[in-house]
Amino acid sequence: MDPVLIRRVVLASLLGWGTYALTRQCRKPAGWLGRRIARAMNISHARLTTWGLDHVRVEPSWRILDIGCGGGRTIRRLAALASAGHVDGVDYSSASVAVARATNLDLIGDQRVSVEQGTVSRLPFGDGSFDLVTAVETHYYWPQLSTDLREIVRVLKPGGRLVMIAETYKGRRLDWLYRPVMTGLLRSTYLTPDEHGAALRGAGFDAVAVDIDRSRGWICVVGSRPVNALVTSTGNSSRGAP
Repeated sequence: MDPVLIRRVVLASLLGWGTYALTRQCRKPAGWLGRRIARAMNISHARLTTWGLDHVRVEPSWRILDIGCGGGRTIRRLAALASAGHVDGVDYSSASVAVARATNLDLIGDQRVSVEQGTVSRLPFGDGSFDLVTAVETHYYWPQLSTDLREIVRVLKPGGRLVMIAETYKGRRLDWLYRPVMTGLLRSTYLTPDEHGAALRGAGFDAVAVDIDRSRGWICVVGSRPVNALVTSTGNSSRGAP
C-alpha cells in the first residue's frame, strides 16, 4: 500500500478518534483530561454565565442549586451573590465534582457551599428546597428534558425560579455549522427559542421568558414554579432531606 495513503488513513483515524473522545469529554468529563476540561470551562463560560445571571436578581439569603456545576466557577459567583445563603452544586461527572470542590474549597470549609455527584433526573434534595436553580451549558445533555424539568420544579420553592443558560440554540447565526455538532457528534437536545419556552411551560413553569443574544448565539430561559401549584413526583426523584 502507498505509504502516503497509509499516513493519511492513520491521521484521519487519529483525528476521528480525537474528535469522538473530546465530544465525550464535553458531555461527561472523566479522568485527568476531564479535569483539565472542567477547569477550562470555568474560563470559557465566564462571560456567558455573567450575561445569563443578569436576568435574575439574587437575594443574599437564598438557597441555590447549580445543576451540572462543571468546574464550579458558577457556584463561586452565586455564593458571592447569595452572601448570607447557601449554594449546592450537582454534577454527574466525578471529575467535574473534584474540580468544583477544589475551586470552592474555602467556601465548603465555611459551610456555604456543598458539591455532590448526582443527576438532574434524581436530585438528592427535598421538595421545595431552593429559591433558585441554575443550569449553565448543561440542559443539552439531560436524559429526558421534560421529566428532568419537572424534577427541578419539585425541588424549587413556590415562586422559585430556574435560569437555564446556553451558548447556542437551534436557528442561531451560523446554525448550519453548529447543528451537525450538536445533533450528530454530541447527540444533544437542540431546541429553538420557542421550543425552550414550550418545554418549561409543559413542565409546569409559569412566567417563562426567553432572551437571546443574536450576535453571540446565546440563550437564557427563565421560569418560575407557580406559587399555588401542586407538584407531583416524576417517578425519578430521590427525596432525601435537604
